[in-house]
Amino acid sequence: MELKKIAWVAALAALCLLPGCKQKPAADPEDESKLAYAPEVNEVEVITLKREAFPMQLVANGKLAAAQRSALYFRESGQIVDIPVQNGTAVGRGAVLARLDDTEQQAALETARIDLARTRLEYLDVLAGLGYAVADTASVPAEVRDLAGIRSGYTAARNSYAKAQRALAGTVLRAPFGGKVADLQLKRWDRTGSEPFCTLISDGTYDVTFSALESEYGFLERGQSVRVSPFGSERTVSGRIKSINPTIDKNGQIAVTATIPGGAGLLDGMNVKVTVDKDMPAQLVVPKSAVVIRDGLEVLFRYGEGGKAEWVYVHTVRANSESYAVTANTDRGATLEEGDRVIVSGNLNLADGSKVVLKQ
Repeated sequence: MELKKIAWVAALAALCLLPGCKQKPAADPEDESKLAYAPEVNEVEVITLKREAFPMQLVANGKLAAAQRSALYFRESGQIVDIPVQNGTAVGRGAVLARLDDTEQQAALETARIDLARTRLEYLDVLAGLGYAVADTASVPAEVRDLAGIRSGYTAARNSYAKAQRALAGTVLRAPFGGKVADLQLKRWDRTGSEPFCTLISDGTYDVTFSALESEYGFLERGQSVRVSPFGSERTVSGRIKSINPTIDKNGQIAVTATIPGGAGLLDGMNVKVTVDKDMPAQLVVPKSAVVIRDGLEVLFRYGEGGKAEWVYVHTVRANSESYAVTANTDRGATLEEGDRVIVSGNLNLADGSKVVLKQ
């Protein structure tokens, strides 16, 4: 039994002496760190900076208003007996919009007519009494005619008759210009009151009013082209700035009005997007992707000697949907010149002096 145990121990010892059982040397920690570290390669794209026209764009919200719009009232009060139109009806100038019961006005006009005829006879009697031929009243001096008209009551009767005619005409509401009827709420047999009967809108031309910031005042001018688009629509209508209010409101904004042609799809009071384009000459222009924020300041990276990124503080003085016009932030000692190579991609994690390579 003792011999068997000794044999087993000898066999195990022999196995441990074989090459596969040798213990591996401990790895050097410094060598492992060298293998794990690989310098970060920042692939970037660059452009060559040059001065060019910068298409500046001002975008604002505006509201349409018909260039010709009027709330219409009856000159007389009374009961409405006829309304031949409704909201949305297109009418021409002079078209009848509504009529009132004119019974009283007709009676008043007849009374005035009778009184006018009676006083004319008295007027002629006065002229005859003064020695003038009544068959040719045109030859009577004007001051004599005036005196005769006052004495006879003829002058007052003529005024009363003209007022009666006007009152009768006031029972019919007519369109002062061609357009569309809107805001009509009264119905037949309603009585007119202090509220307007309807609003008449001429939709051939619209004014669009929008606001611009105080800093954008120099960008705008009368006659400048604008583009107007209804929200939710791809349609664009071109127009021109008609007026710029030369004062700044409490919010630091300026009211601007442009005129555009009317057409299908445009309505009085509609909210629209207004775009104003203007080229600013000789600007240093970069894509928006070139400018990043560092420590709350605007920065871009210049591709410098030895393939290193150079940190440059800038100001974005103009902006549109795709680009910035930039200048060097001289307060930070920055410089920026035409011909500089500016990094426009791969710059989000760069620092000053970062090693970069150009994308192929």
